[in-house]
Amino acid sequence: MRRLDIGIAFETKPDIQLAPGAPTDILEEYDGRETIDALAGTLRSLGHDVRMLGGGRAFVEAVFANPPGLVFNNAEGCGSRSREAHVPAVCEMLGIPFTHSDPLTMALTLDKALAKRVVASAGIRTASFRRVDAPADLEEIDLPFPLFVKPAAEGSSMGVRNTSRVADRAGLEREVLRCLRDYRQPALIEAYLPGSEVTVGIVGSGARTRAIGSMEIAPAKLGVADFIYGLESKREYQEHVRYYAPPRHLSPAEQADATATALAAYRALGCRDIARVDLRFDAEGRANFLEVNALPGLNPVTGDIIVMTGLLGIDYAALIATIVEEAAWRYPGMNDCP
Repeated sequence: MRRLDIGIAFETKPDIQLAPGAPTDILEEYDGRETIDALAGTLRSLGHDVRMLGGGRAFVEAVFANPPGLVFNNAEGCGSRSREAHVPAVCEMLGIPFTHSDPLTMALTLDKALAKRVVASAGIRTASFRRVDAPADLEEIDLPFPLFVKPAAEGSSMGVRNTSRVADRAGLEREVLRCLRDYRQPALIEAYLPGSEVTVGIVGSGARTRAIGSMEIAPAKLGVADFIYGLESKREYQEHVRYYAPPRHLSPAEQADATATALAAYRALGCRDIARVDLRFDAEGRANFLEVNALPGLNPVTGDIIVMTGLLGIDYAALIATIVEEAAWRYPGMNDCP
C-alpha cells in the first residue's frame, strides 16, 4: 500500500462536558489520550503521515480546511443515539474516504433494540426483548423472569451493572427507572441467557468479510449463569474475568455456531472494515446475538478486540494495518502503488 495522509477522528474523556449528576460510567466509551497516541504511533510505523483531527466541531473545521486522504474513525460522537454516525456522515457528505462502517450502520448498531429487530428479521437468534420508553410501558411487559435491563443506545457496558439481571417485578421496575433517569433514554429489557459469553472479531466487507477469531469471556469466580460482563467486572477485570481465545469451554460445534451467527449479524447490519459481535449462549446451547460494536475500542491493553487478537498471536500493528487496508480496498485508486 502506498503512503497515505491519514487524519484520526477522536474524542477523549476530557473533551466531553458532563451534565450535573451524570452517572459515573457516562464516559466509559471515550478513550484516554494513550489510545490515540498508540494509534497514531502505529500508523506512522506503518509508513503513513498522520495528523490529529479531533471530534465534533474541531473535526468539521479541520476537514473543511485541509481534508486528509483517509479519516481513521475513532470518534464516538456526543449527544444522541446517532452520535457514532456524526464523523462518517460528514466524511460521506464531503467525499472523504474513511474507515469503519457508514453512518447508517453506525446509528443502527448503537440502538440495540433496532439492531436486534434487524438481525431477528434476518433469521438470526436473539433473546426476546422489549423497549421501554416510559415507566407506564412496564405494565405491558410480559416476558418471563429472569430478565436483563440496560440502556437501549449505549456501548462499553454503560449502564450495565451487577443489578441489571432481575428476578422479579420490583427489580425490573428499579432497573428500568435507573436507566430512564440516569441515561435519559429508553431501556432495553431482554430474556436473560444463562450460557457462555463470546465475542467474535470480524474484518472486511462484501466478499472479503471474514472472522479473525473469537474469545470466551468467562468468570473467574462465579458460575457462568451468574456472570455479568458489566461495569464492575470490566473495571476490575484482572480479578473477575478470564479471557480465552480461542474459547476454552465451547465445543467445536458451539464455536462454529458462534462464528456463523456473528458473521450473519455483521452482514445483516451492513458492517464493514472491522466490528466486534457479542453473543451469549442460551439454555439449549445455541449462540444468540447480543449486540455489535461497529467501532470497537482500540486501547492497546484493555480493548476487548485487542485482548482477543493478542491471545491469538495477532499484534496491534497488524490489526491496525488490516483496518486501513480494508478501508482502502473500498476506494478505487487508494490501494494502488505509487
